[in-house]
Amino acid sequence: MDLRKLKTLVDLVSESNISELEITEAEGKVRIVKSGPGVPTTASPVLAPILVAPPASNGTAQPAAAPAAAPEGPLPEAHVVKAPMVGTFYRAASPGAKPFVDVGSPVKEGEPVCIIEAMKIMNEIDADKSGTITKILCENGQAVEFGQPLFVIE
Repeated sequence: MDLRKLKTLVDLVSESNISELEITEAEGKVRIVKSGPGVPTTASPVLAPILVAPPASNGTAQPAAAPAAAPEGPLPEAHVVKAPMVGTFYRAASPGAKPFVDVGSPVKEGEPVCIIEAMKIMNEIDADKSGTITKILCENGQAVEFGQPLFVIE
């Protein structure tokens, strides 16, 4: 990546409310993290998917079709797979394709469970624990925020 492009990205992050940005191109990957007010923005190569900090709440309501997000939360022995980025949640690799997992599906650690589209890039999200999917907490096509629960694995 040339220095002009890198400087433009650093300026973009420093002038916006984004605290972290990762870009992957054929030449490599760059991660830009804003540490806080008055602290310079840094750039370093990484090997992780694209991540951006969640935007400030814009007052939009989540669809009512997510009944599994019960107020009492998952059982203590349950593990929650959370969104590692802001984007659009998809249960399948393409429209009309079979979902990666359904309720009751056994999963192994590292196995894809969904896709989150961020900045026109499809990011496969893998299970971070082996077990059985007991709840799917998002609807297909729903916008998700960083750290939002997606699945419960027991």
